[in-house]
Amino acid sequence: MAVKKARIVIIGAGMAGLTAANKLHSVSVSKSLFEVCVVEGGNRIGGRINTSEFGGDRIEMGATWIHGIEGSPIHKIAQQIHALESDQPWECMDGNENKTTTIAEGGFVLNPSFVHPITKLFNNLMDHAQGKMSTATTTNKGDSGNLSVGSFLRQGLDAYWGSSKEEKELKGFGKWSRKLLDEAIFAMHENTQRTCTSVADLLTLDYGAESEYQMFPGEEITIAKGYSNIIESLASVLPPGLVQLGRKVTRIEWQPERHEAMNMENGTCSRPVVLHFSDGSIMSADHVIVTVSLGVLKASIHDDDSGMSMFHPPLPSFKAEAISRLGFGVVNKLFMQLSPPHGRRDEHSRGFPFLQMVFHSHQSELKHKKIPWWMRRTATLCPIYNNSSVLLSWFAGEEALAIESLKEEEISKGVSDTISCFLSRSVEFCNGNVKSEKHSSHEYKVKFSKVLKSEWGTDPLFLGSYSHVAVGSSGDDFDTMAEPLPKCSSSHPSASPPLQILFAGEATHRTHYSTTHGAYFSGLREANRLLQHYSPC
Repeated sequence: MAVKKARIVIIGAGMAGLTAANKLHSVSVSKSLFEVCVVEGGNRIGGRINTSEFGGDRIEMGATWIHGIEGSPIHKIAQQIHALESDQPWECMDGNENKTTTIAEGGFVLNPSFVHPITKLFNNLMDHAQGKMSTATTTNKGDSGNLSVGSFLRQGLDAYWGSSKEEKELKGFGKWSRKLLDEAIFAMHENTQRTCTSVADLLTLDYGAESEYQMFPGEEITIAKGYSNIIESLASVLPPGLVQLGRKVTRIEWQPERHEAMNMENGTCSRPVVLHFSDGSIMSADHVIVTVSLGVLKASIHDDDSGMSMFHPPLPSFKAEAISRLGFGVVNKLFMQLSPPHGRRDEHSRGFPFLQMVFHSHQSELKHKKIPWWMRRTATLCPIYNNSSVLLSWFAGEEALAIESLKEEEISKGVSDTISCFLSRSVEFCNGNVKSEKHSSHEYKVKFSKVLKSEWGTDPLFLGSYSHVAVGSSGDDFDTMAEPLPKCSSSHPSASPPLQILFAGEATHRTHYSTTHGAYFSGLREANRLLQHYSPC
């Protein structure tokens, strides 16, 4: 009887999948114990990492930041491959050092004395929610129950108003009152937080689990030569043919209870997992590491009733319930290239400001009718670096999905109309900062030569951007996500083979979910799990 080497198939060539493949292939003993294969449904490697170019600048369509450089494995790899310096301009190459200009709808430039108290309040509340502050000024963290981050923040704002002196009338701010302005500035920061956490509404983000999320110390930076350089480095050690593109898995058949250990037809040990692909082909495996997004997993369990589930038999209830409870949102980036004269790059030209936008609420009768609804919950509109002709805005939730379906002309007009409402009263800028304010009927108009947007929500290979702990979920669900199947296996000869399906990806890491380094750690974890299985000593 021929004894075959074990076959490990990794589904997905993103950060988690390629990290696992890299680790398994790099261990010297592995070549005699098992064979490794990566199958990727798309036509490129990288997953939610996708570096591109726009307007002559290097940009990121997906993952953008290294979240803390001290101790980050991503930063370490970027240093090793010399990816942190580039002659070509890149997104956020000047970090977060650019001075922002905050303007309220109607073109009212806000003095820092208006903005800073609310910014400080918001940051203090988020620090408390994230466990960075030991004392509470608003609510007791121990009694959080099903409290959401959104409701906690609003409690803090209400307490702030309750302790404030009687409201003074604002002069020269049109229909804005001080309270309306405070609330709108607060909402601007909430909208930034929505993109950071991939939630449509902070009322759905769990408060109790927020303090479990961990960041590395040090500054947050972007990668000069592009995030895809990290992916290419991980893949560079893999032999040709190990990563197969255009291989979309449609069905995973596994053996949760028992398995016929011998295939008597050919006298070889058969494999317990069978993968079916969209082209009708099949592949058998001893172990499968599933690294698809939580969005794809959610869609797969919703298809159980129709018989179209990815997993057959369906995933056990403990796994399916964790998938269902955890949150997975949509965040999209919108890049727009300014047409001349606004797109000029020389140092003497007036650069577009690093703009923070304070909107009236969508329900307000005071809102400007020309501003489209999908712009009202984005917080910033900024050049991707000082004096760049490329502007960037971030969208989350409904608005993120909306821009996926909008035509380029609709987006250009909507953003241009919004800019006009904000900048028509304040058009004097010097290197992106307000030089002087003009009160006139002059309409500040910009035109865009082209537009580029990400479309993570409707891409069938992702169906969203990254995970979060939704109200009703907890960090325990991330641990459940990471559990391999079958859950346990006895040593009895008729028992089902162990470690048939393993799970990796950012949504399987309890403390670093939603990040590329969380995906990296999860890929290492599952590779090491298999290495330990085959080399327990």
